[in-house]
Amino acid sequence: MRAAVLHEIGQDKLEVLDDVEATGFGPGKVKIRVRATGLCHSDVSAMNGVLPQPAPFVPGHEGAGEIVDVGDGVSGLAPGDRVLLCWLPACGTCPACKRGQTQLCLAGFMNAGTPNFKRPGSDVFGFAGTGTFAEEVVVDAGCAVPIPDDVPFDIAALIGCGVTTGLGAAINTADVAAGSSVAVIGCGGVGISAIQGARLKGAAQIVAVDPVASRREAALRFGATEAVSPDELADAKQRITAGEGFDYVFEVVGKSATARTAYETTRRGGTLCVVGAGAMDDNLQLNMFELFFDEKRILPSMYGGGDVLTSYERAIALWRAGRIDLEGLITHRVPLAEINEALDQMRTGVALRTCIEI
Repeated sequence: MRAAVLHEIGQDKLEVLDDVEATGFGPGKVKIRVRATGLCHSDVSAMNGVLPQPAPFVPGHEGAGEIVDVGDGVSGLAPGDRVLLCWLPACGTCPACKRGQTQLCLAGFMNAGTPNFKRPGSDVFGFAGTGTFAEEVVVDAGCAVPIPDDVPFDIAALIGCGVTTGLGAAINTADVAAGSSVAVIGCGGVGISAIQGARLKGAAQIVAVDPVASRREAALRFGATEAVSPDELADAKQRITAGEGFDYVFEVVGKSATARTAYETTRRGGTLCVVGAGAMDDNLQLNMFELFFDEKRILPSMYGGGDVLTSYERAIALWRAGRIDLEGLITHRVPLAEINEALDQMRTGVALRTCIEI
C-alpha cells in the first residue's frame, strides 16, 4: 500500500512509497482504510524534532475512514463501519481515567513506541501511534470511534484533533465567560476552532492575532471581532481593555516567546490558556513575584481538556445545528501523492487546514 514516510528527523519532505504494509493486526486491534486526513502542525513538529517521535515514521493523526477488519475480542465495531481516529484513546483503568481526566491517559502514548508499519528491511512507526498519511492503518480498537452516516470523512478527520482541541480549550479548559474579552494568538485550524468556541460561550470581544493576512481575514469570518498582526497586539490591548489586558488569552503557537506575550497580554486575575504543543527545551520564564502578584491562571489544555468522546459528540451536534463552521476550515485539498504541497501550504500559512484525500 501507499504511505508517506519521513526517513529521518529533520527532513522537510516526505516520500510517498508503495511498499509499506500496516502491521500489528490481531486481538483487540482494527484495520482501517483511511479516506481523509488533515495536516496538523503537530505532524510538522514531529518531523522537525520539536515533538519526540522515533523514525522512520508515517506522519498523520487526524484521520477518518472505514473499518476493514476487526481482531478477536473487539466488540461494537464491524467491517464497513465509518470511524474517526482518536490518537489519544482512554484506557479507562489508569488513575487519570478514574479521575475523569481521560485526556491525560498515557495509554495512547505507549503505542507511539511500537512500529505499526513495515517496509522491506525496516520497521516504520506511526506518529502518535496512528500514522494516517497511509492508505491503511492498524490501531487499538479504542482508537476507532464510530461516526454517523451524515458526517463526511473530511469533517470527521478535523474533529479527530484540531476542532476538538480548539473548541475544548475555550469550552472545557478556560470555560470562557459570557461578555468577556478574548485574544487568540495563532489562527490556524486549532486557533480558529478556539475562536469559534469563545464565540459559542458568548465572549464580547475576540481578537485574532496572526502574522498571515489571509488567516486574519479568515478569523473574522469565524467569529473574531477584530484581527491584528502580532505587532498590533499591544495597541489592541490598550484600545479594547484600556491597557488592563484580556480576560482570556489563548496561546496556540507552542513557543515560549508567544506564551510570554500571551502572559503579558492577560489581565491580572485573568486566564492564559496554553494550547500549542512546544519543544521540551523551550522554557517559559516567569519570576516568582509576578506569578504571585498578578494571580493569573495558567491553564495548559491537552486535547481540549475534557473527555474526547463527549467532545466529538458535541462538535458533531454543533456542526449539524450550524453553530460551528467546519467545512470552511478546509481551505485546500490534495491527494496523498502531493503531500509535500500540503506541507508547503502549512509552513507558509496559506492554509487553515489541508485535507489529504487518500
